[in-house]
Amino acid sequence: MIALSLAEIAEIVGGQSHDIPDPAVQVTGPVVRDSREIEPGSLFVAFVGERVDGHDYARQALEAGAVAVLATRPVGVPAVVVNDVQSALGALARAVVARLGTRVVALTGSAGKTSTKDLIAQVLQRKGPTVWTPGSLNNEIGLPLTALRATEDTEHLVLEMGARGIGHIRYLTELTPPGIGLVLNVGSAHIGEFGGREQIAQAKGELVESLPSAEEGGIAVLNADDPFVRAMESRTRARVTLFGEADDAHVRAENVRLTENGQPSFRLHTPTGCSDVTLRLYGEHHVSNALAAAAVAHELGMSVDEIATALSEAGTLSRWRMEVTERPDGVTIVNDAYNANPESMRAALRALAAMGKAAQAKGGRTWAVLGQMAELGDESLAEHDAVGRLAVRLNVSKLVAVGGREASWLQLGAYNEGSWGEESVHVSDAQAAIDLLRSELRPGDVVLVKASRSVGLERVAQALLENTAEGEVAGR
Repeated sequence: MIALSLAEIAEIVGGQSHDIPDPAVQVTGPVVRDSREIEPGSLFVAFVGERVDGHDYARQALEAGAVAVLATRPVGVPAVVVNDVQSALGALARAVVARLGTRVVALTGSAGKTSTKDLIAQVLQRKGPTVWTPGSLNNEIGLPLTALRATEDTEHLVLEMGARGIGHIRYLTELTPPGIGLVLNVGSAHIGEFGGREQIAQAKGELVESLPSAEEGGIAVLNADDPFVRAMESRTRARVTLFGEADDAHVRAENVRLTENGQPSFRLHTPTGCSDVTLRLYGEHHVSNALAAAAVAHELGMSVDEIATALSEAGTLSRWRMEVTERPDGVTIVNDAYNANPESMRAALRALAAMGKAAQAKGGRTWAVLGQMAELGDESLAEHDAVGRLAVRLNVSKLVAVGGREASWLQLGAYNEGSWGEESVHVSDAQAAIDLLRSELRPGDVVLVKASRSVGLERVAQALLENTAEGEVAGR
């Protein structure tokens, strides 16, 4: 964070100083909410969680090098005390971003946010110092913590914005007003909470509504292939750039194909020229993510060759998102277990099918180890059934449905599509899946593990990699 005195911080957040001997002392390190992440000069933010109260770690934070604590009550060490820590954190982020004048790029969408954010960050790093959202810390706490990592030399601040309801993204844009707003897609993620795609589109479009006008430099980057996103053009004052495979997209892909390993290759077209791209990521769905990143980079002045080179060299930065590891015995584990919705589940299955072609030619098999997709509401049965059917249509060799009711719907869909005998199986939990796979896997097999975060299926992928020599992690 930029250096601020405790007196300045108290003024910004409307707080009271407690036990601060010298208000001129500056915070020069990061703002953190986990006392284990303290560095010299940090500001420790004491949140009260369901099981842990950050105020109990105040003294430990000071001993580790923090300058002070942002808290809701005196804690016996230097502290700025406020009524609401979350609001104060947001106010601090708003003030810091305003002082810096850094170009803020914000993105949202139902699927692919984190992968696209990681691509944008890796591309823009070649142009200048860039700070971006780590993992999926895209809510009202994670976003300001990320913004506060920016310093005087930060040129680009790339922020992922998530939403679970109308007004959430609007609130985030008020904390860190973006100059460039990117909307990837409108899908089924959290449809049970929103009530329908129209409501999801309403929430995602809050991002482009927040942008400055075209005359003031605002740029909306929209997916030309998604009708819900394309319709957002009427909701923004910003200049619109379209990306996608549509003929009228300003940034588009042609001659899309997959390598024998399932990695996308295509010809990238921009208003300033064309160049070839072969991604290190897996699955055709990453083409759209790459085009979104290319559109942002083009708007920030990068040449098409610079963009193509950066995209071709970019890897995965966030864990458990199509994280590909080949074991020494030739079994490949695809850990995509961070989260799941119908769109990302279908994309992952298609990526598995593409990766499996080379494996099947050598006698290997494809395994889809799938669990619940949460928060689908009344659409849950139909969506799980459809995923089970798709696994069969893609000729996935083995479907392992893990969990309770939703997993049974996955298997039912596969069964009704024609998967009988040993082609699909329903197991009760992750341990049962681990036991099955350990007994059945053979060299050349490719295993996809995917479910909503709450299911915790990453345990399956991790267990299958235990007690093996270190394999090569593809895409890194």
